[in-house]
Amino acid sequence: MGGDDVPGVSVSRETSSKLSHLATMTRTWTKKINLVAPSTVDAVWDRHIGDSAQLLAHAPVNWRHWVDLGSGGGFPGLVIAILAHADRDVTLIESDLRKCTFLRTVIRELGLAAKVVNDRIENAKIARADIVSARALAPLGQLLNYTSGILDDSGTALFPKGQTHTSEILSARESWSFECDAMPSITNPDARILRISRIRKRGSQP
Repeated sequence: MGGDDVPGVSVSRETSSKLSHLATMTRTWTKKINLVAPSTVDAVWDRHIGDSAQLLAHAPVNWRHWVDLGSGGGFPGLVIAILAHADRDVTLIESDLRKCTFLRTVIRELGLAAKVVNDRIENAKIARADIVSARALAPLGQLLNYTSGILDDSGTALFPKGQTHTSEILSARESWSFECDAMPSITNPDARILRISRIRKRGSQP
């Protein structure tokens, strides 16, 4: 895959250039800190940028504030910030200071409308979000626990999941009530994008 070819997303030349810059920085910084698995560095467009970009197609069009949990190397948070309109806000929560340095460097160099919160998710003090995302962070039940304190009541959570998505949904429903659509991933036939809303802890008041 090349810089002008992002699965499911039509991008301008300027946006493509920014994504290419992100790919280059990811490859460079991964030599120093563990941004992505070393085995996936050469496939950063498919495995990370493309996989992240497809989330935007499943987001409500009127979102204003997107929060990415455990952003790590910036997937999907940085990709969303690159693809989003300039009037949208993206917040990336990451507890690792070195990774936060990388995230802030990319944001500064590309002039993105995004900010980084260097804190544990459960301690982060941020405005309520219209959308919450997380990629390769935790099982669904734990993600819902994180999300419940951040997502607006009318908001949407977007979680890419692999082959375990069905069992994770069933397990999460033991403690949580939620609506869930499992959409096929365009980068991995075995994966799904979970679009979740109306999240409630079982036994809590609506």
